[in-house]
Formats: sequence, structure tokens, C-alpha cells
Amino acid sequence: MAPFEGGLQPPHLDAPARHVAIIMDGNGRWANARGLPRTEGHKRGEIALMNTIAGAVEAGVKHLTVYAFSTENWNRSPSEVRFLMGYSRNVIRRRAAQLHEWGVRINWWGRRPRLWRSVIRELEAAHALTQHNDRLDFNMAINYGGRAEIADAAQRIAREVQRGTLKPRGITEDVFASRLYAPHSPDVDLLIRTSGEQRLSNFLLWQCAYAEFIFNPTPWPAYGRRELWDDLLAFEGRDRRFGGAVDKVN
Repeated sequence: MAPFEGGLQPPHLDAPARHVAIIMDGNGRWANARGLPRTEGHKRGEIALMNTIAGAVEAGVKHLTVYAFSTENWNRSPSEVRFLMGYSRNVIRRRAAQLHEWGVRINWWGRRPRLWRSVIRELEAAHALTQHNDRLDFNMAINYGGRAEIADAAQRIAREVQRGTLKPRGITEDVFASRLYAPHSPDVDLLIRTSGEQRLSNFLLWQCAYAEFIFNPTPWPAYGRRELWDDLLAFEGRDRRFGGAVDKVN
């Protein structure tokens, strides 16, 4: 079990969000506001990430997906892209054993093309090490885009139709979902974006169809288990109707 921080106890949750997704935003702004380069914000974000994973384990969350590097992040400066690639590789290498001790299974969602082979090797090694854990599925979205995932699924289905192994009338929502990067992962219950921005930024477009959104003003380097627990408590108070409605006439 992940260690409690300073005797902190997670809140009592009647029905914790099963799948939480986080857009870890605000690293650069947090650093620049302190007169530091953007890379320092990313470094501080590693501590926030481990704290948040621990908080998710303690609160009973079963799936946690974080947006580590998007397909659009290649448009950043070459120096920042190099830093993010190397940093992602090193974080996985440094933290895989610790997450394994916590009972966390590490997964990767994203495209292989353009992604550094050294990053892929670390991701695959981390998954191999942790694949039998079942306390929490920790999904790292690296070189990931929601539209790219949907396009890749559509291409896969098109090839199956071309081969004659799938008929067009057999393409249902369930069939389409089974061709996504992680077909066995449940839809997102709670999407959290830190640093106050209020947009999805091409993250888990299919899986967030009925997600509840929380736009937390805390920048990612200052986020952690306590902020996560507050967001989980706020989620528990939401009235999720999934398109249905009931008259509540006084």
C-alpha cells in the first residue's frame, strides 16, 4: 500500500470514481512565475505525480490516466521536446520499482511513430515488471491524441472490413471501442485539469463522453493527494444521469 503522508487519511467515499483522468497543466507557468525555466516545473511535476498516484491508491481509485505528452507537443521547441522525452524516460526508470511495490500496473497509451525508442523500451519494461499488479492501473498517455486514437481505430476497422473479417453493419459503438488503444479500460468517470484552463486539449475524446469535469486552479506542481481527494469528494456530489432525467416537481 502507498504510504500515508504525515498521518493523512483519505476521505470516506461511498462510490469513488473508478477511472480518473488528469491533464497535468501549469508546469511552465508555475516555474516562470518563480523566475525558473519551464523545465523546472516539469521536474517538480514528478513529485506531484507520485503524490497523486499514492492518493489515488489510498482513495480506492482503480484506473488513473495522465496526459504526459500529446501528439501536438511535438510543436514545442526542439529543446523542450528533447527534455520531455528524456525526462519521461528517466521518470519511468526511476519510479517503476516504487510503483510496483505499491501494487500499481503501468500501461502506455499512444502512437509508436516519432516516440523515442528508449522511451518505448522503458515503458515496455515497466509494464512487464508490473503487469500482474491489480491495485491501480496507471496509464501514461505519451505521444497520445484523442483524434489520433479514433483515426487509428477507424483504420483498423477499415482493414478488417477490407479483409472481409468484419461487415460494415457490424460496426457498433462496442466494436469501435474495442479497437481503441486500451479496449478493456472503462470510460472516464472524472476528468481533472489543473491550473484553471477549461478545455480537453484532445485528451480521451471517446472515453470522456459522460465524464464529469473539474477544472482545478492549482498548477500541477502544487497538486497532490489532498487536492485529488477534494476533487473526488466534489465528484461524489455530482448527479450523473447519463442522458436520463427525472421530474422533481415540488
